[in-house]
Amino acid sequence: MDPWDEGAPGVLVLPSGRRVRGRGLRAGSPAGPLPSFGVYLLGRPPGPLDWESRWVRWPDFRLPASPSDLRAALGEAWERSPGERVELACGGGTGRTGTALACLAVLDGVPADEAVAFVRRHYRARAVETPWQARFVARFGP
Repeated sequence: MDPWDEGAPGVLVLPSGRRVRGRGLRAGSPAGPLPSFGVYLLGRPPGPLDWESRWVRWPDFRLPASPSDLRAALGEAWERSPGERVELACGGGTGRTGTALACLAVLDGVPADEAVAFVRRHYRARAVETPWQARFVARFGP
């Protein structure tokens, strides 16, 4: 199974049909093809990668240092996702990644007040770990 197929671990299928993989970097790279683009949500840069990427400074359990940097990176991920393998990742793949996936769902047309539930239903049940992350998504608009 291709790691970006519907039903593959960590793959979120957005209402538009776009597919984006969420993952935790501490778990290592899954088998199969590498991403062609990634957005990395970390307190420090992820280091060299073999594919194009954007780093959004985002300490664990917090919010992004620059919401505008996150918006730009997610906009690029959304634009590229129909024809490329795109992934979003943080250390564990749940809080920051879940929050970013929920924001991406908002960009894809999911109402902001439903985006956390959408990601928890289709990605990980515990995605978006803190109340302030949930509020961030609720205030995130297109």
